[in-house]
Amino acid sequence: MVCVLFIFIIEDMNIQKYQKIKHEIPENVRLIAVSKTKPESDILQLYELGQRIFGENKAQELKQKHENLPKDIAWHFIGHLQTNKIKYIIPFVHLIHSIDSFNLLKEVNKQALKNNRQVSCLLQFHVATEETKYGFSFQEAVEMLQNPEFENLKNVSIVGIMGMASLTDDRSQIRREFSTLYSFFEKLKATYFKGKDSFKEISMGMTDDYDIAIEEGATLIRVGSAIFGERNYNI
Repeated sequence: MVCVLFIFIIEDMNIQKYQKIKHEIPENVRLIAVSKTKPESDILQLYELGQRIFGENKAQELKQKHENLPKDIAWHFIGHLQTNKIKYIIPFVHLIHSIDSFNLLKEVNKQALKNNRQVSCLLQFHVATEETKYGFSFQEAVEMLQNPEFENLKNVSIVGIMGMASLTDDRSQIRREFSTLYSFFEKLKATYFKGKDSFKEISMGMTDDYDIAIEEGATLIRVGSAIFGERNYNI
């Protein structure tokens, strides 16, 4: 009985935290509930409240959840994507946030062609101080967009950009990094995606910094532990 009561308390806390975040964010910003390592029951709990966008970072875990959960969920892949894992998610993924190389984009296009799909993607930029984070430099992205091969990728659609700020308590640094990311978006929009209404997404901001990201122009925020609690990395 005590165990069951504890579960209900945790579930109620998750609902309250989710509803608080939904109340805080403006209408033009969409919340990605980051459900990686979390059980399907947690996802269904938010689904019943109307949440339809969920984010995962492991291809095979995402594939299994897609198979078991309602088919109107818009699954976003938000982690580093290995080329040999693309095939697991291409048939259904709604948006890939983490395109960090030309080779990866070409492989996504190849797998999308096999599945007769055009897959929406974001270009991931490295704006943080940590070298361990993935992403294009601005110059690398420009070189890709200017490459004649890029025009041949008909089964992918670049709809915006993504980035992660440094893991730091210095909120002014986080703001600078998000501002830099937004400036990249504006430059690309003006030069390479002018007149393309589909190029509109800026995915930035997580549990500890989504408020700054919203102020700096985010259209998508990726929030996990602030809703579900700390992740279980043993899974």
